[in-house]
Amino acid sequence: MVEKINRIILSFVFFISVAVFSARLSYANGLMLINDTQTQKYLAHVVKPLFNAAKINFNENKIMIVGDDSLNAFVSEGNYLFVNTGTLISIDNTNELSGILAHETGHIMGGHIVRQKLKMQKIQYAMIGSMLAAGAAAVTTGRGDAAMAVILGSQSSALNSMLHHQVEEERSADESAVKLLNATKQSAKGLQRFMEKIRKHNTLSGIEEDAYFTTHPMTFERISHFKEVAKSNNFSQHNPLDSELKMVKAKISAFLGNRERVWRVYPKSATTDDAVYAHAVLYFRDGDIGKAMQSIDILLKKHPQNPYFHELKGQFLFETGKVKASIQSYRESLKLLDAPLTKLSLAHAVLESSPDKASLNEAITLLKQAQVTYPTPFGWELLSRAYGEADKTAESYYAAAEYNYSVDNLKSAKQQLIYAQKSNPDKTLSLKISDLKMRIKEEEN
Repeated sequence: MVEKINRIILSFVFFISVAVFSARLSYANGLMLINDTQTQKYLAHVVKPLFNAAKINFNENKIMIVGDDSLNAFVSEGNYLFVNTGTLISIDNTNELSGILAHETGHIMGGHIVRQKLKMQKIQYAMIGSMLAAGAAAVTTGRGDAAMAVILGSQSSALNSMLHHQVEEERSADESAVKLLNATKQSAKGLQRFMEKIRKHNTLSGIEEDAYFTTHPMTFERISHFKEVAKSNNFSQHNPLDSELKMVKAKISAFLGNRERVWRVYPKSATTDDAVYAHAVLYFRDGDIGKAMQSIDILLKKHPQNPYFHELKGQFLFETGKVKASIQSYRESLKLLDAPLTKLSLAHAVLESSPDKASLNEAITLLKQAQVTYPTPFGWELLSRAYGEADKTAESYYAAAEYNYSVDNLKSAKQQLIYAQKSNPDKTLSLKISDLKMRIKEEEN
């Protein structure tokens, strides 16, 4: 991404709870972010109509998949949208997800992110003021308990004000969600059903809601509201994306879930596409590569034009040491779907296959294209390596600087830029170096 998502200032959660699916995970403020083209494409198809209805600029690359079991979705500055894998696994159909994402879109429409940021700053100022006042109270009275009373009184007032505003903004986002669902001709029943799941989750988890200390309207209140809305909202809950959701759920569950539990959901006797998809991943996780390949080949025989099956086969081959064979699978996937993460995987496989000069140039081209569309730290790391092997020293140092910048290692990024400048960069690269210097300076300030 052009913006650095590891600097999330504030996020709104729908429900506040107490890589290709490989090792290529990234982190933002402690969040485990998963790179998976299939899941991201599915989410993009769900959220794009909502953003269009809300007149919000849509950027597929700002959709983030969070590896977390909780029922959660949220937005941050820059209109980034985050969806937990727990949410995707728990929903029964796309209509539920549409309701959740309509709610999050409502936060963006209402300008809540910026307002909450300003309120947080006011609370910080109030806390500083209360500490100064507490110091004065301690001096004049000689009593520490008086100082503590001043601090607690001020902080409690500020916190209650903040919570009140958040509850009102959640209500506003709920209202916006209903309007967006109506505008896109989607049922509101999915939103009601998901809230019922949250209530059940709270009950099973022993979470008791307190109307005095909460960031959201009470769950029973929201369920009642959406149930009433659904009476006049007569749109169908069916969505053509439901079949794709089944595949996404199978893939996520198989990669991230408890293997024994997932096998119960997708027993070996099951022959549906989503079950066989899960079997392929589960066998792979269990180290039974023969059965994993057999399962993915069954899917490819039925659906030879599915890019995600070719991509997964490429991953299986690559991660079991069959690097050259993986290249062909990645190429097939890329022919069917122009995806930056597939370009990244293909370039990685090429670099691991002792490439000749032509193959090396191909890898560089693929990585440059991927980084323009969907920049990742791993992409910069590979690009630095590819340039180095191609004896393009200045470019290699520059890519290394971009990598270090993307992982917040500003000291190393600056050092790599010094090396890049000493390596006779051309005019275009010199401009890129200057631009990165400015970004680093802004970060430091």
